[in-house]
Amino acid sequence: MADRVTVIGWDGSTLTAAGRSALAAATLVAGAAHHLALPEVPPAAERIRLGSATLAARRIAQHRGTAVVLADGDPGFFGVVRTLRDPEYGLEVEVVPAVSSVAAAFARAGMPWDDAQIVVAHSRDLRRAVNVCRAHPKVAVLTSPGAGPAELALLLEGVHRTFVICEDLGTERERVTVLTSDKVADHVWRDPNVVIVVGGSPSGAAAQGTGWIAGTPGNAAGHPTGPRGWGLPDRAYGGALGEGEAVQLRTAQLARLGPRVGDLVWDIGSGSGAAAVEAARFGAAVIAVDADPDACGRATALARRYGVQLQAVHGLAPQILEDLPEPDVVRVGAGGAAVVAACATRRPERIVTHAATRDEAEALGRALADGGYEVECALLQSVELDTSVWVERERSVVFLLSGYRVPHP
Repeated sequence: MADRVTVIGWDGSTLTAAGRSALAAATLVAGAAHHLALPEVPPAAERIRLGSATLAARRIAQHRGTAVVLADGDPGFFGVVRTLRDPEYGLEVEVVPAVSSVAAAFARAGMPWDDAQIVVAHSRDLRRAVNVCRAHPKVAVLTSPGAGPAELALLLEGVHRTFVICEDLGTERERVTVLTSDKVADHVWRDPNVVIVVGGSPSGAAAQGTGWIAGTPGNAAGHPTGPRGWGLPDRAYGGALGEGEAVQLRTAQLARLGPRVGDLVWDIGSGSGAAAVEAARFGAAVIAVDADPDACGRATALARRYGVQLQAVHGLAPQILEDLPEPDVVRVGAGGAAVVAACATRRPERIVTHAATRDEAEALGRALADGGYEVECALLQSVELDTSVWVERERSVVFLLSGYRVPHP
C-alpha cells in the first residue's frame, strides 16, 4: 500500500509550495498527459495515465512508496478524491485543491454561481443534464466527449438559452465564447470545457435575492421563493379550474408521478397549467401540451408568476407528441385512450390519467395494459365543506388511473 497519497489540483497556475514538495517526493505520479508533462514531475517516478480512476486507485493501493495524483481544478469536486477515498483501497488521502473549473468558468463570465445547478454530462445520460438546463435558469455543465456544447444545444431544440462556453480553462489555449443555443451546434468545441447555460424568466424576487442554500435562488430576505406546499387550491391559479384539475386529483397525480430534478414531464391537456407548474416546482423539466392556444398562454403566465421554467406547446395530441423529446413521466389530462396509447409507446416510467365514468376508466386501463404497464385504479371522492356552517359546498368523484412500466424480461 502507498505510504501516502497526495491529490493535487491544477488550474494552470504555478503549483503551490505544498504541491511542489509532494511531487518532489513522489515515487508514483498519476494524471492526464498534460499533467505528466509538467516539469515538476520527478523523472524517476513511475507514471500512470489517469484514464479510469478505479484502475489508478487499485495500482496506487499496490504501490510501495509515495504517490501523487494530479487532477484539473478541485479534485474533490466531481473528481478523483471520491474514488480514492473508497474503503476498498484503504488509502490515506491528502488533498491540495485548486480553483475548480466551475468556479473558474463563472469567474471568466463575471457571474455569481451560488444559485446555479451543477451537472456532469456523459453521453449515456446526457438527456438528464439537458432536462436540468430546461428546468433551471442557470446551470453549469461539466461536459465530456460526445456530450459537449453542440450535443446539449441540439437536445435543447425549442428552448432558448444563452451558452457561455469555456474551453481549456487555465491553459494558453483558453477561450470563452458566448452564443445563443441555436448557434452552438454550428461550431466544433475543444475538450475539456465547461458550459454555463443561462436563460428563462425567474420571478423578480428570485432574480434579485440572495439564497441561503447553494443551487436554490431565494427572495430578498434569503428565503425560498413560491408558496409552501403543493396541491395548491384553485385560487392560487386564478380561480375555477377544469374538471381534471381539482386539487385532490392533482395532488394524487403528482404523488404518483414523483417528478424530480433531471426528469422530463409531459403534461398533455395541461388546461390552466396548474399541474405543470407544480411539477416544475419539484425541479423537473416540463412540457405542457394543449390544443387551446389560450391554455398555453395561461400555463406560461403561471410559470412566470411562480418563478419556474416550462415549455408550452400548442398542438393536438397524439400527433404533436411525435416531435417531443423522451419523457420520464406523463400526465394525461385530456385526449382519452388514444393519447394514453401513444404515450405508452414512448415508454415513460409512469403515466397517470383520470376518468369521469367507469366505461372510460376501463378503456384507459386497457390502453395502459396493452402498452405494457401495470395498472392501478382508485375511485377518489372528495367533499369540500363550508366551515362557517359545516355544510357541503362541492362534491367530486373521479377515477384515478396510474400506469407503472413493466420492465422487459
